[in-house]
Amino acid sequence: MAKQQPELQRGLEARHITLMSLGAAIGVGLFLGSAGAIKLAGPAVLLTYALGGIFIFFMMRALGEIATDHPVAGSFSRYAQELLGPLAGFLTGWNYWFLWIVTCMAEITAAGIYMQLWFPDSPKWMWALFALILMTAINLIAAKAFGEMEFWFAMIKIVAIIFMIVLGLALILFGFGNDGVALGFSNLWSHGGFMPNGFSGVIAALPIVMFAYLGVEMIGVTAGEAKNPKKVIPRAINTVLIRILIFYIGALTVIMAIYPWNQITDGNSPFVMMFENVGIRYATGIINFVVLTAALSSCNSGIFSTGRMLFNLSHQKQAPKIFGKVGKTGVPTNAIYMSAIVLLIGVALNYFVDEKVFTYITSVSTFGAVFTWIMILVTQIKYRQTLSTEQVNKLSFKMFLYPYISYISIVFFLFVVILMAFNEGTRIALIVGPIWMIFLLVLYFGYYKNKMIQ
Repeated sequence: MAKQQPELQRGLEARHITLMSLGAAIGVGLFLGSAGAIKLAGPAVLLTYALGGIFIFFMMRALGEIATDHPVAGSFSRYAQELLGPLAGFLTGWNYWFLWIVTCMAEITAAGIYMQLWFPDSPKWMWALFALILMTAINLIAAKAFGEMEFWFAMIKIVAIIFMIVLGLALILFGFGNDGVALGFSNLWSHGGFMPNGFSGVIAALPIVMFAYLGVEMIGVTAGEAKNPKKVIPRAINTVLIRILIFYIGALTVIMAIYPWNQITDGNSPFVMMFENVGIRYATGIINFVVLTAALSSCNSGIFSTGRMLFNLSHQKQAPKIFGKVGKTGVPTNAIYMSAIVLLIGVALNYFVDEKVFTYITSVSTFGAVFTWIMILVTQIKYRQTLSTEQVNKLSFKMFLYPYISYISIVFFLFVVILMAFNEGTRIALIVGPIWMIFLLVLYFGYYKNKMIQ
């Protein structure tokens, strides 16, 4: 495997990576997108989150097997380049750049929605533009500045969710804040049953739920600038299942126990609605602040990831040479600027498209994420095939039950793509996603393969 490019500074400390791993998947998909999933599956959406989370954990173990011993800025794009060939590296890298671009568009869209709670007459696009400028500025300072910001963003999200779970349980079990009348858990089965739309509803919610997990694979990208990747990466990956149980299953169980699932509407945060329902209106502004930081955090991570991926693609001669340069602060300045300029499209979408922009962008992000996750698993399978028995035994972070879990996980993610065709909101991803992939293939065979980008 190739060594890390020397220009990037390893400014991310263990505490940065650890908190980032805890907060990576706590974003718009949980705070805002969960409303759509709840509508499809009812309380049984808990099963959907658990099912999706298990396979995300498997994928992360596959990534960790390579990233622990070969921490590079391009991560899975570089691995695909070296193990599967230039085309695989090209598609994986540019696809990951694209998915984070559209994800950041979703995040700044959500930021506009949240700011309208405080400023109802203000335009969403104005807040989207402000969020983009702020997060770009942070990423231009230094990798350590990004890590520090993500550390506090993650801390806010984690503390807030734990607080919500504890307070929610106090409401449910002891009637705290509800005149001493315990609410109980009956809302989980009193409105059409625990699985009101049947098992088909549980499955139908998968494409929306999988978007909530977008971002966990970013730990592989940060490994290129981590100070002690061999120790930090395995620890971060092994906490994925715990995060899912606490932050997703725990938080949504409390929400749906307090707030009837069939009264949760698209476009609204279930977290805000929960506190409004029980009369704790002073908390609404606080919760809105938390979900706003979650959106900004995810956008911050997206700009970081797109910058590093463009940097890596440039060094693989699969993107213009200018994106491979590093500024005085040790970050890929030109690559970050490029991503920010493209993200201005997200601001325009907020102005022209408005209502359905979040659903459309989310679905395209999910398509890109699933492609990335499949490529990670395929690359891990190829990586293991290149190793001798002695080398396999020396792996410091081994994928368990190889190759069965790897193949089963690939089938699961392909199933998620098929499901996207049956949901009106996610169907557009099966149009935009393949069009983008065809464009990349044309670019590769028509220009890169023959000429090489200088």
